[in-house]
Amino acid sequence: MENLGRVTPATALVLEALLSAESVWGLQIVKDTGKKPGTVYPILERLEAAGWIQGEWEVTEERKGPRRRYYRLLAEARPLAQEFVRAQKSKNTPSTRPSPAFTESAWSEA
Repeated sequence: MENLGRVTPATALVLEALLSAESVWGLQIVKDTGKKPGTVYPILERLEAAGWIQGEWEVTEERKGPRRRYYRLLAEARPLAQEFVRAQKSKNTPSTRPSPAFTESAWSEA
């Protein structure tokens, strides 16, 4: 399993979708993240190449339509994925500090 380096907010969303189920098909990840396929599929390819996920093509012929590719987060990647998702959520959490109020001097400068 390779280091991902910098993890973008979109990558954290994909990891969160992968953490939510044992196996998820690509278009479901697109729907879950709200990102476009052109964003999600390159992330999935990068995660698979880095050894974080395993992708498998659907083998059933009972369902009509094109085959689906299912992705599964590997057990050894799960703790790191959880950490990346947690870190991204903490970045997006509003600060508990009050925003600076305008002071009289700020108004007088205007």
